[in-house]
Amino acid sequence: MNIDIIGDVHGCMDELYDLLSKLGYEWHDGLPIHPENRTIAFVGDITDRGPKSIEAIQFLHRLVIQEKQAYYVPGNHCNKLYRFFLGNPVKEAHGLETTTAEFRALSDKKQKRVKQQFIELYERSPLYHVINEANVVVAHAGIKGEDIGNRNKRIETFVLYGDITGEKLPDGRPVRRDWAQHYLGSQWIVYGHTPTQKPRFVNQTVNIDTGCVFGGMLTAFRLPEEEIVSVPSSMPLIEEKFRY
Repeated sequence: MNIDIIGDVHGCMDELYDLLSKLGYEWHDGLPIHPENRTIAFVGDITDRGPKSIEAIQFLHRLVIQEKQAYYVPGNHCNKLYRFFLGNPVKEAHGLETTTAEFRALSDKKQKRVKQQFIELYERSPLYHVINEANVVVAHAGIKGEDIGNRNKRIETFVLYGDITGEKLPDGRPVRRDWAQHYLGSQWIVYGHTPTQKPRFVNQTVNIDTGCVFGGMLTAFRLPEEEIVSVPSSMPLIEEKFRY
C-alpha cells in the first residue's frame, strides 16, 4: 500500500488542499484522487484553533465515511468536540471555542447535519489504525509497542494525550515522557499531537505535527518511500508553542 499520512490539520484547510496538491492528488467532484492510487490517513485533531474547522469535519466525513477513501483516528481535540456534541459539560477553551463559534454561526439545519457528521466520523473510527499493508500504526499521540492490538482506558489516554505524568509545565501544558525513545518495534508508528519545528524521527517513529496552526508547516509522511512532504502555514508564527 502507498499511503500519505497527514499531521494535525486543526482547521487549516487551505494548507491541507495545498499539501494534497503537492502530494500529487487531483480533484474529481470535490475529492482528492491520486493517479497512482495512493491513500490518505489523518493523525487526528482536524478541528480547533484554525479558521475552517466545520469545513474540515465535512471534508473528512465525506472522504472517510461516505466514500471510504481515507483513514482517520481521533485526537484529544476530536474527543473533546465529540463530548461537546453529546451535550456533556466541557470547557470551551484551548481551541474548542473557535470550533463552537463556527458551529453556532450555522443555521439550525446545518448545525444538526454537522453534529451528525462528526459524531458518525468519531464513532465509526478506531482509536488507532494498524495498517499492516503499509507496516504502520497511526495513533494521535503515539502508542507503546506492547499496547498495539489492545485497548483499555490507560491505552486510550496514552493515544489521545501522550505519555503524561500528571504534572504541568509553567504554561499549563502537561509534562510528557519521551515514549518514542523506548520503542523497539520494526513497524512504523506515525503520530502528531505535540508541535515540533520539523518532523521528529526517533527509532521507528515519527511525529508529523509541525504546528501548522501555530505558523509552522502542515506535513505528510509517505510510505513506503519514508519521505516527508510539507507546505508552509499561512498562520502567524507562535514559537513558544513548539516543543523541539
